[in-house]
This record gives sequence, C-alpha cells and structure tokens, in this order.
Amino acid sequence: MRKLVYGMNVTLDGYIAAPGDDISWGGPPSGELFQWWLDYERATALTLYGRKLWQTMSSYWPTGDQQPGATPAEIEFARNWRDMPKVVFSSTIEKVDWNTRLVTGDAVAEISRLKAGDGGPMSLGGATLAGAAMRAGLIDEYVLATYPVLVGGGTPFCTALDSRLNLNLVETRTFPGGVVLTRYETRR
Repeated sequence: MRKLVYGMNVTLDGYIAAPGDDISWGGPPSGELFQWWLDYERATALTLYGRKLWQTMSSYWPTGDQQPGATPAEIEFARNWRDMPKVVFSSTIEKVDWNTRLVTGDAVAEISRLKAGDGGPMSLGGATLAGAAMRAGLIDEYVLATYPVLVGGGTPFCTALDSRLNLNLVETRTFPGGVVLTRYETRR
C-alpha cells in the first residue's frame, strides 16, 4: 500500500490561505525551507492536487526555471514539477497539462484505488481534497510548515472531523524566519 502525505504551508492559527485565497502571508520561503520542500517533492512518486492548488502551481511552475533570478533549487523544482506524475481532482477544469491526469469523479474512491496500488509515496495538496481524504482516513502523514503569522480566517489546513485523530510526532525543525516544520504520522 502506498503512503499518502498531506503537506502545506500554514499560518500559526491554522490557515493555508487568508480570506480571499490570499497566500502572500508566507512570502518567499528561505533557501533552506525551499530546499526541504524540493527534497520532499523529489521523494514523491505522484502528486494529488485539488483545483485551487493546481491552478496556483500550474500558473507558475511550468516556466519557473525560466524566470529571471531563479535559484538552482527553483530551477530544479520547476523541472521536477513538470516531470512528476500528477492527478488533479476537479469537476470544473476541462484540461490539464504537464504529465497530469484529470479526475472528475469520486475523489475518495480514486485516492483509495491509488493507495492500494504499487508505487512510491503520494503527496496531497489542497484543503478541500485533503478534507475528503482526512474524513475517509486515507492520510498517513501530515507535514506543516508553520509561519509565525496570524490571519484570523480563511481556508483551514484541517477540516472538521467526525472523531479525533491521534498523531505521532516524526520531525520538528526550525527554519530562518521562525518557520517551524513538523511532520506527524497517523496512529493506526
């Protein structure tokens, strides 16, 4: 069975986006944190996206390696992003590119099917998609890069759950700017 990891940048008060889908609160990550996310992506065999995160990522990373001033890590991330197999879950998007497959049907059923198959770890991004996977008990690991900022509302990292979910701390690391990365495994 494949491992499913949900990882996002998050505010101290638990939001991945402020009101109006504003993600500017994070600013550019430090070089060290960006490298950590690059290594995380390189260790992933398949990335699953919800519509909003897909639109954000696909608006920049297809040409991220061609941007003026792109760092070596950003160039590598862009190339890895284009080559990485991806699945986008959306009922409103009509077409995807860059080694991506579109799923318009039952996300939980498709994620369950993918988890049951062979292959390396899968990463999951996007709050709505992650919420469905959380409620279905499909997520094996949670990764939070917590920024020292409060936004007071917006899109929460975690959805309302039917019952408590106990986790085990796997890693804690502090990056420049006071960003704290934590990884938790789901207790089974």
